[in-house]
Amino acid sequence: MAQILDFLLERQISPQWRGMLTALAAEFEAQIGRDELRQLMHRVGCRFAAAHPLPACGSTDELAQALNLYWHEMDWGYVELADEPDALRIVHYCAPLRAFGGTALGWTPAFLEGVYQTWLSALGAQGLSVAQTSEYSENSAIEFRLGRHPV
Repeated sequence: MAQILDFLLERQISPQWRGMLTALAAEFEAQIGRDELRQLMHRVGCRFAAAHPLPACGSTDELAQALNLYWHEMDWGYVELADEPDALRIVHYCAPLRAFGGTALGWTPAFLEGVYQTWLSALGAQGLSVAQTSEYSENSAIEFRLGRHPV
């Protein structure tokens, strides 16, 4: 099943960008450390979210609908949300982060972390932070949590 999913995700990446994004990521990795790349992608995500604000949402279901509308329009996969006692669990599926190459999966998810941080802060999650809690998995999922995280 993982091979089928890999094939479909690879087809999602436009051929006109594939080579350029892989080369860009390789140059970034040669010049910038992983922590700095994560910070850069987080800032890029914040900038993206600020340019694409979410509408007001009155529930977790409404929030999931608003998020999925954006991701669907951009062909950036989809998200599932779950309220937990001490956090909001965010699982993002099928983000085209593989376009940057396999080694970039260590730092490109920070883009989504920045997007979710900015969107959720704007919706009132002041004092809470979004943290990536899983690596990009073979089923194309990346998990984040909104909550109180140690600094």
